[in-house]
Amino acid sequence: MEISRERTGVEKKFYDLTLKIMEETGYELYDLDYVSGSSTLKVFIMDPETNSALIDDCIRVDRAYNPYCETEEWIPDDFVLEVSSPGVYRSIKSLKHFEMAKNELISCTISGQVDSEKNKGLSKSLLGSKKFRGVLVDYNDNEIKIDIDGTVLSLDMMQIKKANLDPEIGG
Repeated sequence: MEISRERTGVEKKFYDLTLKIMEETGYELYDLDYVSGSSTLKVFIMDPETNSALIDDCIRVDRAYNPYCETEEWIPDDFVLEVSSPGVYRSIKSLKHFEMAKNELISCTISGQVDSEKNKGLSKSLLGSKKFRGVLVDYNDNEIKIDIDGTVLSLDMMQIKKANLDPEIGG
């Protein structure tokens, strides 16, 4: 879980450039991942009105990188750009992501055990589980609270290995 992550080196330069491109194009940056071994930049964008992105939005952002790729010397020659929507089952990695997911159905996986002191009265099966699915009812820097079928579970933020939106699709 990367609640707050310090970006450095080329990734920091790509992050700053991407924020500039988001401002120029009118989109919001949801997430960014630079895989240095393959010089791949994965950019996840959103239209602020829809909290998603269409293929035309991704193409527009992709094209906005072109002038910078031609002029910025620090951009690797073998640079690969992937621009997409964060998706329906988008990852939740930051406090901003948790804010956007509040009152939504999420899934999360933890390391270690559920803190039984914080979660008195919960069933042994829930206390012994590592995967949870429920409505995110609250969060802060230290913990999240998930309503699982009427039972509120408190999980330490540092225990969360993976979290993502997990909406009901269909009827």
